[in-house]
Amino acid sequence: MKWVLLGIAVISLFLIQCTQSHKNSCVHTYCNPVSISYRFCIDTPSRREAADPTVVRYKNTYYLFASKSGGYWSGKDLGVWKFIPCTTLPTEDYAPTAIVIGDTLYFMASSHSKNVIYKTTQPETAQWHIACDSIEIPMWDPAFFLDDDNSLYVYWGCSNQNPIYGAKIDYTNNFKIIGEPKALLNAKTSEHGWEVPGDYNTLNNQSPWIEGAWVNKHNGTYYLQYSGPGTEFMSYCDAVYVADSPLGPYSIAQHNPFSYKPAGFINGAGHGNTFADVYGNMWHIATGTISQKHMFERRLVLHPVQFDNEGTMYSYTKFGDYPHFLPHEKKSKPSDLFTGWMLLSYNKKVQVSSTIAGYEPANMTDENIRTYWAAQTGNKGEFAYIDLGEEYDVYALQINFAEHATSQLGRNSTLGFAYTIEYSLDGSTWELLIDKSKNKEDISHDYIQLPNKQVCRYVRITNISVVDGVFALSGFRVFGKGNGAVPQAVDGFAAQRAMGNKKQVTLSWKSVPSATGYVISYGSHKDRLYSHYMVYADTSVVISSLSTTQAYYYSIEAFNEHGVSKVVIVD
Repeated sequence: MKWVLLGIAVISLFLIQCTQSHKNSCVHTYCNPVSISYRFCIDTPSRREAADPTVVRYKNTYYLFASKSGGYWSGKDLGVWKFIPCTTLPTEDYAPTAIVIGDTLYFMASSHSKNVIYKTTQPETAQWHIACDSIEIPMWDPAFFLDDDNSLYVYWGCSNQNPIYGAKIDYTNNFKIIGEPKALLNAKTSEHGWEVPGDYNTLNNQSPWIEGAWVNKHNGTYYLQYSGPGTEFMSYCDAVYVADSPLGPYSIAQHNPFSYKPAGFINGAGHGNTFADVYGNMWHIATGTISQKHMFERRLVLHPVQFDNEGTMYSYTKFGDYPHFLPHEKKSKPSDLFTGWMLLSYNKKVQVSSTIAGYEPANMTDENIRTYWAAQTGNKGEFAYIDLGEEYDVYALQINFAEHATSQLGRNSTLGFAYTIEYSLDGSTWELLIDKSKNKEDISHDYIQLPNKQVCRYVRITNISVVDGVFALSGFRVFGKGNGAVPQAVDGFAAQRAMGNKKQVTLSWKSVPSATGYVISYGSHKDRLYSHYMVYADTSVVISSLSTTQAYYYSIEAFNEHGVSKVVIVD
């Protein structure tokens, strides 16, 4: 008995020490963009890409497949991914899908001429074999869905004219299509604001690209997800239709788009898949956009998903590129995963070793992944440091490297970003915070959760070596908490729905002096404000992604380095 009591005492002491010292090692977090080895494309211009992702869980390991990546990734959790080079799959093809059937993992990528299905029981070895050398209909953006009765379905489509299709498919008979394929949905821009092209859904004279289907089943309802209006737009999102059978008929869900993040550091949350982790928590991995060097310059983002008590499917993108917990248990709601670690580096003063004109230091703290600072060289000793303005408790950093003056094509496993990060309280005496001076991993969006919180005012990054080109940063992001007051609640919040265009609303409010920015949430019910929009400097925003067929409620919260204000709601 005394050993039991002693064990309980030791565990209790550990928990107390963990709480008192705020050890980050007691938790596991992640931050978007997803931290993986984004490959340089094999064609010019030199730029990185990963997009159109699918995550499946096979034998308690997650496998991540993405377009144009030269392989795929595996992980035991959703925060650390190991790259697996692969020559036995068409890893240069777009929009791969995967499905687990029995003890076998299957894979298929897009093709306009011939889709080949591959299989393996040992994905860690990268050894795949042909399961079907050609299905009957060429499919772009394919997605498999296995129903509870082990019936297999396939969905596909990627067009600014044609619909999303679906068909039943017999995996016991060389993946033969059963019956005629069905057209399931197409764009309806007269009602669906989120389908209108443009960064802000305003290009009404263009047709959207409707693509990237995926299906989940929950409590007997089928959720057919699709993406639009185009992968290059900040408004790139996933919406959802619902039905009582896998091939419909489908009707538009009340909450849409269900995965949507048009503002903040990394924009876009379209063309992905929804899956469950080992604890039963749901996630949506999707495509974020940069689209500056090339339309297909893209990254991956991960957001928690929930089905509410009414069966409404939504993705939680509030503070969606701030650190979130990776749970080790089933969570009751996705908002529980937000760490509360606030951005400390927004628009703070930056000093640098050198600058190329047009790529100014302020670009690394403007919360825009599409802009970046570039030093004049990639030499050892190039540096940048941020004055946070006052002392803060720092819990995590995200170093977002940009590609400037690069010529690399394809993957080079011997190169990585090597650097050090130091901190200071006075700008004169510096202490080492992060040592990656010998790093060989090519991680261009490097998220580092500190083992312990550290009080910092100044944070400096010094280059040791780069993968290619010059030392360049699109985001030098510092996360933590201050000890001051959160902002006052927002005053004067008003919503004005456009009379001639019900897809659009103008929101305005009075400035809160101590606020860094504002988060707007909206939806069809006061207790279902599932869409989110982040604004940093302005006191108004026009949102053009609404449905013409429903009314909306809106809320606003101000935030700063110390936390988030009380919520204000209007209709």
